[in-house]
Amino acid sequence: MIHTVPVPLPGRAYDVRIGPGLIARAGAEIAPLLARPRVAIVTDETVAAAHLGTLQAALKAEGIDSEALRLPAGEATKSWEQLQACTEWLLDQRVERRDVVIALGGGVIGDLVGFAAAILRRGVRFVQLPTSLLAQVDSSVGGKTGINTRHGKNLVGAFHQPALVLADTAVLDTLPPRDLLAGYGEVVKYGLLGDADFFAWLEDNGPVLARGDAAARAHAVRRSVEMKAEIVLRDETEQGDRALLNLGHTFGHALEAATGYSDRLLHGEGVAIGCALAFDLSARLGLCPQEDPSRLAAHLRAMGMKATLSDIPGGLPDAEGLLDLMGQDKKVIDGRLRFVLARGIGRAFVASDVPGDTVRAVLADALKA
Repeated sequence: MIHTVPVPLPGRAYDVRIGPGLIARAGAEIAPLLARPRVAIVTDETVAAAHLGTLQAALKAEGIDSEALRLPAGEATKSWEQLQACTEWLLDQRVERRDVVIALGGGVIGDLVGFAAAILRRGVRFVQLPTSLLAQVDSSVGGKTGINTRHGKNLVGAFHQPALVLADTAVLDTLPPRDLLAGYGEVVKYGLLGDADFFAWLEDNGPVLARGDAAARAHAVRRSVEMKAEIVLRDETEQGDRALLNLGHTFGHALEAATGYSDRLLHGEGVAIGCALAFDLSARLGLCPQEDPSRLAAHLRAMGMKATLSDIPGGLPDAEGLLDLMGQDKKVIDGRLRFVLARGIGRAFVASDVPGDTVRAVLADALKA
């Protein structure tokens, strides 16, 4: 069964289609968007081996020609070098403003290709075909695109909404368990920031979701996308409410930088740990019940996920070093860090007056745990 979640932004409205088999019917889904029957596809080598043939066959069945660029897999692809390679290749393909570029892959490909589409000819349309759980529930929706630099994660980018998102939930069966659980970190975030009932549902259904239950996976993707779409509609460019989506990210991005954007820590793992740290910080500030951080940590442990700094292999900077890395985050305003904190599960809010000593203490204690 295919579910549709609309994102009715004025002048930039699009649908997020969720369900099994969407890559195999992508030609029929995308054809109405095309001014001429050709598309350019950008993917990575790993995803190409699993899904590119199915996508190109689906396009060909609708009379749509396609060419594909395969980039290296991994977070390091979100770079100036690969952005240039992608953009130059799209120009080599003579992509016009009325054409469509397809991003086939996880969050790295979606962010990179979306940014290339935003700057190519000052904006061409693109379609997201997210193939990871993280991309399906979060990064493919909302129009945030960008790359990493030596200064930090996603510091160069643009808001550029897709023309369509096709979240084929059947492809989640092909993910390695670690990648699936990393994406689950973003799913948990949605329950924590604004839907306590959804978090309770995840406590009950997360294990069967991880084991492959198709209905549980579809529900988790759909509810996450619904919540993100609601927030994006209220605040497309993150001037207010959209900052709630950064729950766990201020900590998580610093941890990704500290681990060199390597396989030591995947993005969703950093988000999960970051959420745990944010709830620890909230409890220390007297904002949420002391039981909430323990409840979150227990759920992450039950799912077999990383839950604290000691779960990250290899060494980390000390608390002061991590705090310094957090200072490069996009959420810094007037030199002050903004944190997403919580008054309880499902009750997140943005704060900019968090005492640095308390943050330092949370990090120091987590490093010793």
